[in-house]
Amino acid sequence: MGKENKQMSKLTLVALILMIFTSVFGFNNIPRAFYLMGYSAILWYLFGAIAFFIPYAFMMAEYGAAFKEEKGIYAWMERAVGAKFAFVGTFMWFASYIVWMVSVSSSIWVPLSNLIFGSDVTSTWSLFGLNAPKTLAILGVVLIVVITYLSTKGLKSISKIASVGGFFVTSANIVLLVGALIVFGGNGFKAAEPISFSAFFNSPNPSYTSILAIFSFLVYAIFAYGGLEAVGGLVDQTENSEKTFPTGIKISAIVIAIGYSLGILMIGLFTNWQEILSSPEVSRANVSYVVIKNLGVQLGNVFGLSPKGAAIMGTWFARYIGLAMFLALIGAFFTLIYSPLKQLIEGTPKEIWPESWTKVNKNNMPVKALWIQCLIVVAIIVVASFGGDTAAAFLDLLILMSNVAMTIPTIFLAIAFIAFKKNDNIDKPFIIFKSKSFATICAVIVIITVGFANVFTIIQPAIEASKYVDTIAQIAGPVIFSVVALSLFNVYENKMKKNKL
Repeated sequence: MGKENKQMSKLTLVALILMIFTSVFGFNNIPRAFYLMGYSAILWYLFGAIAFFIPYAFMMAEYGAAFKEEKGIYAWMERAVGAKFAFVGTFMWFASYIVWMVSVSSSIWVPLSNLIFGSDVTSTWSLFGLNAPKTLAILGVVLIVVITYLSTKGLKSISKIASVGGFFVTSANIVLLVGALIVFGGNGFKAAEPISFSAFFNSPNPSYTSILAIFSFLVYAIFAYGGLEAVGGLVDQTENSEKTFPTGIKISAIVIAIGYSLGILMIGLFTNWQEILSSPEVSRANVSYVVIKNLGVQLGNVFGLSPKGAAIMGTWFARYIGLAMFLALIGAFFTLIYSPLKQLIEGTPKEIWPESWTKVNKNNMPVKALWIQCLIVVAIIVVASFGGDTAAAFLDLLILMSNVAMTIPTIFLAIAFIAFKKNDNIDKPFIIFKSKSFATICAVIVIITVGFANVFTIIQPAIEASKYVDTIAQIAGPVIFSVVALSLFNVYENKMKKNKL
């Protein structure tokens, strides 16, 4: 009976794909890309997919099939390169997700506000007489505690909620695609934003015409594909993992790459950049709601509604996208509150951690480790929100420190993949890169692409706004996380040496 329950809890192909979608695909990235670069964003997103995401996804697929019984990226890198290398990369990656949870715990309420009120009014929210930032902090704490509690109930609970998020991400894209085509047809197949050869190379946004600005967008396009390695810890919990996991990654990678580019094109069919997006009131933070509200208005016009009726339709579309993005973020939260921690605690040598942290409950969840993680996230939220200006500035520095640190493990995995392909002692049941030389070339391209993005991310604040503290913080993040990781690993090594004596 126990074996049967364990089998039932395995992830199916569809559930895996939906979890990948919630971890990687950000619907917000589509309207933001059009706002920043217009149709020309498509070329940069395609470049990001070809130079980074698709080869990187295929690497993850090969890793996952080869190490189907392992618990995540630590084991992949350790088997290919070595334990210390693997632990530094894994710890840095995990630490960045702690900061991600802190950051998103407050911003996640913006789409909920749009759902309820039709616009972002979080700046007016108040609980117990507290101001808006403190109110959002309390809501964030409650959210973290509830998600942690539900996560202790097992992968089945996580999978269900992440699948709901994945479904709404998918549905938002269907609404965008179908709605755009209806408006396009209703307007006599004339795009709101004129389509021309030059439109795919020049941004309508005057702030994004310089080389520096274009490079910054390229970085944005590359990072839009981040997060795939988060599902690496789910290989051993995937049904028929040797085939299902690489298939799920392949399907997701191709659909996500096409989805981003197609979505940007669709927005231009019903949105004229100058008329809708040139207003100073439009920003990266609210452009998704502006664009989808405009889709509702344009559909209302095509269906012959009155101006008031079209405006109401637009408001409901904005509410819908608020719901979709809120549930997508909730789905991502459930995946990312569990998978990185699982890979750190269960994938790395158990002797590094207190014994109680590595124990799992009847649902195969490291309960104590989950609650320790919850306490750390809650403590940072409370200190940053209630500790005054200095504490708030500290949180800003933490976020900056995690910007680069979150993507460096991608370089670690690409470096390890070169060694992985050359090691003939590792059984590789699923192979996409038939040639070892071609695999090395693809890995080097990924390393160079992500490396360039990180270097530019680091120097951009200093170049554009003389924000040298921001630049230093982004360098300090990976350095500090690496020092902590090396310290933990050295303690572990010394412990192992003593045990052998």
